[in-house]
Amino acid sequence: MMDKNQRKHYNAPVVLCFAAICFIATLLGSITDGKSTVLLFMTYHSPLSSPLTYLRFFTHVFGHNGWDHFFHNMLMLLLVGPMLEDEYGHRLIAVMIPVTAVIIGVLNYICFPDTALCGASGVVFAFVLFAAVTNIVNRKVPILYIVLAALLFGKMFMDDFRTVGISWMAHLVGGLIGGAAGLIYIRHYDRQ
Repeated sequence: MMDKNQRKHYNAPVVLCFAAICFIATLLGSITDGKSTVLLFMTYHSPLSSPLTYLRFFTHVFGHNGWDHFFHNMLMLLLVGPMLEDEYGHRLIAVMIPVTAVIIGVLNYICFPDTALCGASGVVFAFVLFAAVTNIVNRKVPILYIVLAALLFGKMFMDDFRTVGISWMAHLVGGLIGGAAGLIYIRHYDRQ
């Protein structure tokens, strides 16, 4: 039972705002029968002369290919993201999201010109691997994150290579970004 003096706490504002933007983008995609997703929230090999090409390098993480895709990514994001934001701060999370998005968007554009990409799974993988690496280096073995990473990568290898429309590259690169960010964070943190 809730005490009258207890207040609701808006924890993890960056993660919650990111999830809200993803919800709005997915809702727009649903209302417009995917047209807004293709226009604004999906990266693909479009002309470099179009300003939207550069915008989509970042915004592709907001769009999702339907509600199942959205709910799967948001479930994982909301399990891991708030813990990271509480532990490492808002700034780090606010930097990790766009950096991950842009790196994945540009790599997809360069390496996979025939593949359209949308969704937050690269960010989710970055968060999971960041959490695992920072905890392992701190001499704590994060069983939860190790199991979660194993399940995510196991599913990726079992399904993604056979399934058209799922980008194993985004998952793998997101994980590499998160792991690298974890190592950089630990080196910087250990020096202070």
